[in-house]
Amino acid sequence: MGNVRTIYKSGSRFYVHPEKREIIHPGVTSVIGMLPKPFLQRWSANMAAELAVDSVDYLAVMASRDRDGAIKYVAGAAHRYTKMRADVGSKAHDMFERMIRTGAFTARDSKGEFLSHVHPDMEPYREHFAEFLEVVNPELIRAEDVAWSDTHGYAGSFDAILRVWLDADGKPTPDRSGTPHLLMVDWKTSKGTYPDVALQMTAYSRADFLIDPDGNTEPMPEFDGAAVLHITPDGWEFKPVRIDDDVFAVFLSLRHIFDWDRTTSKTVLGRAIAKAVRLITGTERRAK
Repeated sequence: MGNVRTIYKSGSRFYVHPEKREIIHPGVTSVIGMLPKPFLQRWSANMAAELAVDSVDYLAVMASRDRDGAIKYVAGAAHRYTKMRADVGSKAHDMFERMIRTGAFTARDSKGEFLSHVHPDMEPYREHFAEFLEVVNPELIRAEDVAWSDTHGYAGSFDAILRVWLDADGKPTPDRSGTPHLLMVDWKTSKGTYPDVALQMTAYSRADFLIDPDGNTEPMPEFDGAAVLHITPDGWEFKPVRIDDDVFAVFLSLRHIFDWDRTTSKTVLGRAIAKAVRLITGTERRAK
């Protein structure tokens, strides 16, 4: 089995079956994107407004030379911020994977050698992830594999499957003296953690099987739960996440809405079988 390839159509990510190329499933995050997010419109407008107010003199000069360019610059404020945060998240995820695979408290390269330099912007993330490894002492089971569901038609790349040891109060026991729990785990580097992470984790955990980078497949294991590790420059938190039937039902509803939005909605309106006939007067005909 070959590696799983991804493609983008109409702004959504799709996963291509490694052997049966005709089987293409939407990504989990694209499905969750069907959730209504009215706050994003306000947030985007505020980002543009703040940029305009904070850069009023610069914008005046820009607008005098290139009005359309100035408009695009202000309108793109939210997109540039989102891309910047995505870049930070990608770099942090790469560093976390290297650290947890080697069991090291600093980042190593693919050969297991210590990285000679961690950018100052990434150092707080490295420090907090190292503290998480020490305080929780998890066992890495899988990392960055693809969860694949033919049953419900979706796929997605998850961050990690970890085994952690918890005491009777659900607190980690770094000496691994507590009860072992198999968890689906996600790393987040955004400003906050949001409820839709539960939809994401539930979808991954309910997939039919997983596919590793070499194309090997195996059934998705049974999980004892899920958790999100939220890391910011200021600190970190390891939070449990619900992945029960109620949450999965919401995800499946969004999966149906995704099909409606991308396919079914384009088929429900037929061509007009009758329509108004506009009267053309003699004067209009003669004017032609």
